[in-house]
Amino acid sequence: MAQAVEEWYKQMPIITRSYLTAAVVTTIGCSLDIISPYHLYLNPKLVVKQYQFWRLITNFLYFRRMENSFRGRTADFFYMLFFGASVLTAIVLIGGMIPYVSESFAKIIFLSNSLTFMMVYVWSKQNPFIHMSFLGLFTFTAAYLPWVLLGFSVLVGASAWVDLLGMIAGHAYYFLEDVYPQMTGRRPLRTPAFIKALFADEAVVMARPANIRFAPPPVDEGFCPSTYIA
Repeated sequence: MAQAVEEWYKQMPIITRSYLTAAVVTTIGCSLDIISPYHLYLNPKLVVKQYQFWRLITNFLYFRRMENSFRGRTADFFYMLFFGASVLTAIVLIGGMIPYVSESFAKIIFLSNSLTFMMVYVWSKQNPFIHMSFLGLFTFTAAYLPWVLLGFSVLVGASAWVDLLGMIAGHAYYFLEDVYPQMTGRRPLRTPAFIKALFADEAVVMARPANIRFAPPPVDEGFCPSTYIA
């Protein structure tokens, strides 16, 4: 899978490869708070009056809707990875003892790609209506992203087991974390207190740029302050 992705990346046209790389690096940088989105968004006044011409380009590189949903929730993110790694390990160990599929599972000696695919699956389930494009050939919504990647892996001759394992683990996490709590009101994957204590999440505070103003709250026309003053 890794070699197939590397070959696919190298075979991409130079423009497509450069744009994809810049977009991924920029989005990850914003998710990790290395870069502020406020320095990237398109603001005509800042471009014209303060000569911040880079905004004409950077506004195409940041995908806000792909921002990490675990921002400020390091403990929850760690627990998701721990859950996914545990599920994947259990599947491979159990599958290795089943006669008809043991040979297939014996070939899976690294689960890093499956864990990555699990995160892709969870993200696609949490953002199902985002429109995406595959190499400019066709468009689809994010809900179908795992299946598109799975189909691409099969087309390039890679084993589908790695992606399928990631999808199974991702669906297990999504169901227990998002679907089941809505059905029953209970959350079985609540992050344990000792894990939260290890990471001690801090609230994420984003400074508001000085040039952005918000409208004042509406005032009820039937309310007169002077009538309440003694």
